[in-house]
Amino acid sequence: MATYEGKVFTEEQEALVVKSWTVMKKNAAELGLKFFLKIFEIAPSAKKLFSFLRDSNVPLEQNTKLKPHAMSVFVMTCESAVQLRKAGKVTVRESSLKKLGATHFKYGVVDEHFEVTKFALLETIKEAVPDMWSDEMKNAWGEAYDRLVAAIKIEMKACSQAA
Repeated sequence: MATYEGKVFTEEQEALVVKSWTVMKKNAAELGLKFFLKIFEIAPSAKKLFSFLRDSNVPLEQNTKLKPHAMSVFVMTCESAVQLRKAGKVTVRESSLKKLGATHFKYGVVDEHFEVTKFALLETIKEAVPDMWSDEMKNAWGEAYDRLVAAIKIEMKACSQAA
């Protein structure tokens, strides 16, 4: 079983995450964009963290680089959650935790950014699967997200010590 700081990601949590991701997967592009729009609605200053948004006057929904980026982050986050228990640790495809840590460190991502992102992720999932949503599902996704963030922060810390 995947353990992290004494907590276990249970079979029940895994089942909730897998069940909801199965429904959401077909709308990943749309949900990824909604996810990022929520982040920017809550924290408009977060746009400065993205080079392709900094000097853009195009509405966010029409930014040609935002949608693919948002989809890839949403899919990576959800896929990481789905495999958490099976793999016994956080894993990501098409990238590495080391690369994610380095990127987040380089752009100055801080704890508050991760908290806003968690809230936006949970709200996006809640809206995507309202009939399935429950406190248990919220806790399952929250736990999986927290583990992904903890793994990214470990790599960010390694970057800060190397700098």
